[in-house]
Amino acid sequence: MKKLFAILILLVIVLQAGAQKNSDGSMPQYLIKEFTAGLVKMKNGSRSGALLNYNTVTEKFVFDKSGVLYDMMSTELIDTVYLDKRKFVPVGKVFHEVVVEAPICLFIQHRSSLQSPGAPAGYGGTSQVSNTKSYSSIELESGRYNLSLPSDFTVRPDPVYWIRKGGEYESFINEKQFLKIFPEREEELKKFIRQNKIRFDKTTAMVMLVNHCNTLMH
Repeated sequence: MKKLFAILILLVIVLQAGAQKNSDGSMPQYLIKEFTAGLVKMKNGSRSGALLNYNTVTEKFVFDKSGVLYDMMSTELIDTVYLDKRKFVPVGKVFHEVVVEAPICLFIQHRSSLQSPGAPAGYGGTSQVSNTKSYSSIELESGRYNLSLPSDFTVRPDPVYWIRKGGEYESFINEKQFLKIFPEREEELKKFIRQNKIRFDKTTAMVMLVNHCNTLMH
């Protein structure tokens, strides 16, 4: 295992003082509440277990070894990560969760932005405090954000859904973008969305919708 993770990791310093945590003790930048036993399957067929979590700000898997946090690097060597009864596959330098495996597949890109107090909220929101900054995962040194965050910073989830259809990948975050992926079924899907009160911020609703798409395509 030491040799395997030597090529996957970048050591980060863990500092807990003055840190932000959720009421349940978890850190808000992570996908699940606590580091959990997971499995990493490499493209060469080897497998290794580790205590894992997914940092949605940096969009990197992080593992805990003897209380020290490491970023998982060299994603091109990884085939699949299994964690918390979920399946993740590398896409470039980030990972997507596989939520529907069918002719029409559904993936979630779990991502978040890190905001200082009063930072722009997006979607037309305005800053309440001057000289504030909103950070995206692209701008960050990932190691710094495996730490517990200062109490005045906020993690804002901003997930993206991806459809794989006929070997092509297309992303969406709302109904309009989703319907553009299926122009030939637009009216049928509009009706289904309305009748089932589909919300595009709910994963369970997206699974229902994509499963319905698969039935339509038969």
